[in-house]
Amino acid sequence: MQRYGFSLNRQNKSRKIFQKNVFLVIFSRISVVFPNFSPQKWRFMQEKTQGVVLRTLKYNDNSLIVDIYTATRGTVSFMVKLPKSRKATLKGVFFRPLSILEIDFDYRQKSALQRIRDVRFDYTYQSLPYDPYKSSIALFLAEFLCRVLKHEAGGGPLFSYILYSLQWLDASERAFSNFHLVFITRLTRFLGFYPNVEAWHEGDYFDMMNACFVPSRPFHHAYLEPKEAAAIPIFMRMNYDSMRFFAMNRRERERYIEVLNDYYRLHVPEFPELKSLDVLKEVFA
Repeated sequence: MQRYGFSLNRQNKSRKIFQKNVFLVIFSRISVVFPNFSPQKWRFMQEKTQGVVLRTLKYNDNSLIVDIYTATRGTVSFMVKLPKSRKATLKGVFFRPLSILEIDFDYRQKSALQRIRDVRFDYTYQSLPYDPYKSSIALFLAEFLCRVLKHEAGGGPLFSYILYSLQWLDASERAFSNFHLVFITRLTRFLGFYPNVEAWHEGDYFDMMNACFVPSRPFHHAYLEPKEAAAIPIFMRMNYDSMRFFAMNRRERERYIEVLNDYYRLHVPEFPELKSLDVLKEVFA
């Protein structure tokens, strides 16, 4: 080969240059037809975003499958490999339910499980993981949000509401036993089935299927009698600052959460029985 003035290295270099030129020609032709085309989309896009951990499942001894509600892409599932080294940046402590994170990841459009490149806490809880009452609420809300946010887009007022609510609960020092009721009630504003409380009149029924007050009993079974329907406008006006003024006993609280569960089941596809609800009831008994 050397005798004719060629070498394997020079041949390989020439081949690479030729392949590169062919790719550039093809890419230029594609770009004329598809102006928004990018070769990176064939592979992955690097993204940085905020996220709230909804669910963590153990895949094997050193891997987790983590569902995170992100500000950019809604709920995304990640495969997280946990290195055994103590110096590793990816650690299991980041992926506790409702952890608020900032994550760097590679997004592959056709992949069901994405890969996290780097992660850090965007907000560090001071009391939520350590207070038994708050942690019970967090366990319930994580399961609840995992079901409700399955098909919701990320970012916007909904994402901001969730972050604000979690940080409010973490900072609260008293009177938060009705927090989960207020959170779930006000969440309906962002999901599209918040009832028009201004339309209520004394004696109205509440049609849960159509999310409205009606003067006569509906023909289906998903409704509240006038006595319970009259409480809906009151509950709907509760917020985190005013909820301490609404005294509720155990039976009333359990009935209200039962109504909310039935209401969400009517409006959220495949909404299941929540396993953590019984634990929450016992804690606030």
